[in-house]
Amino acid sequence: MTDAAAQPASPPPASPEGPSSPWAIRDFRLLWLGRVVAVLGIQIQSSALLWQVYEIARRDHPIEQASLYLGLVGLCQFLPLLAFTLPAGAMADRRDRKRTVALSIIVEADCAGAFLLMALHGSPPLWGLLAVAALFGAARAFLAPASQAFLPMVVGRKALPPAIAAQSIAFQTGAIAGPALGGVIVGINVPLAYAVAMGLFLLGVAAFLLIRTSGKPVVQPNAPSPVAAVREGLAYVWKTKIVLGAISLDLVVVLLAGVALLTPIFARDILHVGPQGFGLLRAAFGVGALLMAVYLSRRPIVRHGGRWMFAAVALFGLCTLTFGLSKSVWLSGLVLFIGGAADMVSVNIRQTLIQLATPDHMRGRVSSVSMLFIGASNELGEAYSGVAVRFLGPIGAAAFGGIGALAATGVWAKMFPSLRKADKLT
Repeated sequence: MTDAAAQPASPPPASPEGPSSPWAIRDFRLLWLGRVVAVLGIQIQSSALLWQVYEIARRDHPIEQASLYLGLVGLCQFLPLLAFTLPAGAMADRRDRKRTVALSIIVEADCAGAFLLMALHGSPPLWGLLAVAALFGAARAFLAPASQAFLPMVVGRKALPPAIAAQSIAFQTGAIAGPALGGVIVGINVPLAYAVAMGLFLLGVAAFLLIRTSGKPVVQPNAPSPVAAVREGLAYVWKTKIVLGAISLDLVVVLLAGVALLTPIFARDILHVGPQGFGLLRAAFGVGALLMAVYLSRRPIVRHGGRWMFAAVALFGLCTLTFGLSKSVWLSGLVLFIGGAADMVSVNIRQTLIQLATPDHMRGRVSSVSMLFIGASNELGEAYSGVAVRFLGPIGAAAFGGIGALAATGVWAKMFPSLRKADKLT
């Protein structure tokens, strides 16, 4: 008998594909729950913070100047994202992703506690609110790439597309209930909103700690230094034109056409519907996105992905334009609802393309680049909106953003033909 034959047979390697349904996986259900409650906490806290900052600023300033303070909220959260997201992505490819997610949410809970203490003070200084918002942005910088890279480790490749849709459902569930509850709770008591957010963050931490799947990535032999790893991730995104086009289009469109910062202005000073109407407007977008996410989880888009994405982005821009010109809260809510559904189609296609095209040892870095673009579009978009309102007024800012989004759709369709022609999403 030869030496090779004398060796015991090695067990076959576990299939990386996994089950076809993510809901069959216990750890995914915990991951989903943790995401729901964490997003719910973020949205309730965001509603309270935007309303509180705008109320404080409006005591001494007209609408145009007060809107600049709302822009500062976004800017203070964006700058830490800009500074830390790329290093955080490199860390997610070397360190325990699950532990990073849990620690990041703990810091978010601490921020909610700080907001609560300042709100109980009665008249907190704006600089204090903005400083805590900056710390919150830093926590999100580490949370985003680690959580995105952790998902494929939990579900495997076979269940990844429906898992992405299900994660979108989790996000939109929080995005719907959060603004609606936030508007109601803020109408009752601002400190209570921060207290509820802190409790939800702690519940999210508990869900993540119960997950059994290891969050430790497989570190490649001769792994590059952290600086070289960041460069490698940027180079991968740059040369993969489908990924570059998708995330840069999201950056430009949301930067121009994002209306999150404008909703308290429209609710208070244009539509005159108060905090309850503010919650309605904030929730309408999420309702449309949630219903579309549910549909996509059952009937995912598998062909002509590029065409669907560009059509959805164009519809999103048209809805933003209509929102800016609307004088009715019901029409405003309707176009936000449709815009949310269109945005979910774009988000689902973009995330599926990125995750399926990226090897696991680079997912943290590629996700960090994607999250940096998304963070820039959201937080920097709020800062941009504050400046746009200062010079164009709230109606002009929304209308200009909608027209800009429509123009960007056409420009990107020409600049990135491979993205426009992207077909199969499996």
